Amino acid sequence: MDLQRRIIEGRGEFLIFALTPPRQEASPEKALEIAGRTAERLRAVDLDGLILYDIDDESGRNPEERPFPFLPTMDPADYLSHYFDTGSTPVVVYRAVGKYAESDLEAWLRAQEADRRLSVFVGAASREESVATSLADAQSLRARTRPDLLLGGVAIPERHARKGDEHLRLLRKQDAGCSFFVTQVIYDVTAAKNLVSDYRYECLARGLAPATFVFTFSVCGSTKTLEFLRWLGVDVPRWIENELRHADDTLDASFEYALAAARELMTYCRRLGVPFGLNVESVSIRRAEIEASVELAARLREGLHRLE
Repeated sequence: MDLQRRIIEGRGEFLIFALTPPRQEASPEKALEIAGRTAERLRAVDLDGLILYDIDDESGRNPEERPFPFLPTMDPADYLSHYFDTGSTPVVVYRAVGKYAESDLEAWLRAQEADRRLSVFVGAASREESVATSLADAQSLRARTRPDLLLGGVAIPERHARKGDEHLRLLRKQDAGCSFFVTQVIYDVTAAKNLVSDYRYECLARGLAPATFVFTFSVCGSTKTLEFLRWLGVDVPRWIENELRHADDTLDASFEYALAAARELMTYCRRLGVPFGLNVESVSIRRAEIEASVELAARLREGLHRLE
């Protein structure tokens, strides 16, 4: 059963691995080298799909100093077209729609093969940010030009914890054509469960089938990475932060927490009847963190109920 069918039918469970493209300044030779190493690492994991992030500055998200400098990366669509051969594996290409003119988005949409491509549209990081195309306009464009291309949206449990209305945002995105939702990296399992619960029962009240949730997990190898997650808006509960800061091996401690958190959400979604997939994010350039992310994906694969 391919990834698109799992999402459309809400059956089975699946595993995705998320990456960022190489830096914009990378030479063609370097981009090919990175793509080759990545493909080799992931070959044994038996993934159902890949995600390629579209990185934006996001300086409007947080006025505080960014823990890591913003380094522009290659356009994920260009990286996929010219360097990264994924074979028959479906790829979810993120589009930070505010960066692109509507005509450019339309050209990209029309060029995609619906059996191999999916997309997630991401809106502006803040309302004050000037954009070339709004999220609503991008969703309408896709509905007019390529309704067969599966579209996903971003789900933010932390925003639900603060405002209590993220489930309603998701339903509006569902009305606009989203078939699945991908979360930010999850450290606060309770916040994620609250969002899933409110969304599920609102779907029941409206007589709607729930869309698929894709829960994102990652390893954290340093306190600076932890600070960056917080800068991005990821809530890390105090007890987890304390564990990671005082662990003999921060990377190993974060690995074990991600594994436990994913298993808890898997069990909860099965009980609630919400279709789901898991996404392991690897955006670090440190070899130890990259290898730990691949190992996390392999361990999570073992616990999935994967229908064929």
